[in-house]
Amino acid sequence: MNKPEMIIAMDLPNKEAVDKFINQFPESESLYLKVGMELYYKEGPAIVTYLKEKGHRIFLDLKMHDIPNTVKSAMRNIASLGVDLTNLHAAGGKKMMEAAVEGLTLGSSDRKRPLIIAVTQLTSTSKEVMNNEQGIPGEVADSALNYARLAKEAGLDGVVCSVHEVRTVHAICGDDFIALTPGIRLEGDDAHDQKRVATPAFGKEEGSNYIVIGRSITQADHPYEVYQRIQAVIS
Repeated sequence: MNKPEMIIAMDLPNKEAVDKFINQFPESESLYLKVGMELYYKEGPAIVTYLKEKGHRIFLDLKMHDIPNTVKSAMRNIASLGVDLTNLHAAGGKKMMEAAVEGLTLGSSDRKRPLIIAVTQLTSTSKEVMNNEQGIPGEVADSALNYARLAKEAGLDGVVCSVHEVRTVHAICGDDFIALTPGIRLEGDDAHDQKRVATPAFGKEEGSNYIVIGRSITQADHPYEVYQRIQAVIS
């Protein structure tokens, strides 16, 4: 059975909070960390450089969505930061996604190109919101799978999707097409603003390649103990 990689969502306000968190882990522990909009917009590219220098891998989660040329240029700059993974919104269309891959490739002339994945439907999006506010009919899973096909055609490495869509994503796009699943919570934890959540064990069972876990670890009294427990489950 597939062993997913765990990515810790560093949805923290600033570098001080980041230091307080990672200092609770052994210095030798190499982590996979998600730097999202809250932290990146506060600290800028320097936070990526700082965490990379400490030996951690970085998923830069900025969810780009703009005209193709702008995304291409921005992705070229992101590649220069040496991140391991980044993303954009599939809703921007095939040309935008193709431009993103081109930009990352151009910016990676002296290193391996970062993986790039597309957000299908946010795990906070319900069927009612998708139907009534986005104007997309049908089920959320159907929309997610349509976006996954489009991302595959555009040359992306995978998608961000709910655990509940992973099996079908792999069936349609192949086992080597990444399915990264946010909304992962420990049994009994508050779902907060997420609608389509799952446990780490269920993520493994469904075939997630990466599981993203945030508050279950970052708000724990003993984060490293929780981290070890989750690693044991998915291993």
